[in-house]
Amino acid sequence: METNKVAVVTGAGSGIGRASALALLEAGYCVALAGRRRDALDETVAIGKAAERALAVQTDVGRPDQVANLFQKIVERFGRVDVLFNNAGANAPGIAFEDLTYEKWQTVVDANLTGSFLCAQAAFRIMKNQDPRGGRIINNGSISAHAPRPDSAPYTATKHAITGLTKTLSLDGRKYDIACSQVDVGNAMTELAARMAKGVKQANGTIAVEAMMDVKRVAEAVVYMAGLPLDTNIQFLTIMATKMPFVGRG
Repeated sequence: METNKVAVVTGAGSGIGRASALALLEAGYCVALAGRRRDALDETVAIGKAAERALAVQTDVGRPDQVANLFQKIVERFGRVDVLFNNAGANAPGIAFEDLTYEKWQTVVDANLTGSFLCAQAAFRIMKNQDPRGGRIINNGSISAHAPRPDSAPYTATKHAITGLTKTLSLDGRKYDIACSQVDVGNAMTELAARMAKGVKQANGTIAVEAMMDVKRVAEAVVYMAGLPLDTNIQFLTIMATKMPFVGRG
């Protein structure tokens, strides 16, 4: 099945981004894959077996010049942008707040928040002027957009900020038929989250193994959100391992 729609996935070289890019390709989208490692992006494209509908662009989303280059190449190749999945992110797990360096803080902020802003703004400008007009921006929030883990100040702060970005884009995009959604993921089995399956610090300081879920479930949710007509929006969707300690965390 093919569609005329064009999707952009950041952080597409691994984890949720790779799974979502592959699922969108399978659903017939043309997909632009962005990420810092070109080899990982090429691996994703090869797995998808739909190279004619894929565009891999090495991109650090925290750098305005590289984001501008990404969206210029997308328009040159596909002509429009229908869906942006702002997924790229970084973490600084296990660092006590008093030991957190400015450099580590800035790295997480650049990847999670500034990168989402830059990509959303670039997509927004294209979506408002294209014909047919409009599109959908999906931000990757996190369970941490609701409740923090111990020693996670930069990650949690940026994910709370993503919720604010989602709400303001939802409001500002109305007049241009741009919908904005947020998917909050809890314990999908990815390289980033694999440590949780081995044991992760809980609110009381103990270490506990947590339930995990297949990352493909997240990708399926993203494809569903992306495919809705623009007069309908899933504002916030939480998808999580059923038995993870979120409800009642702490």
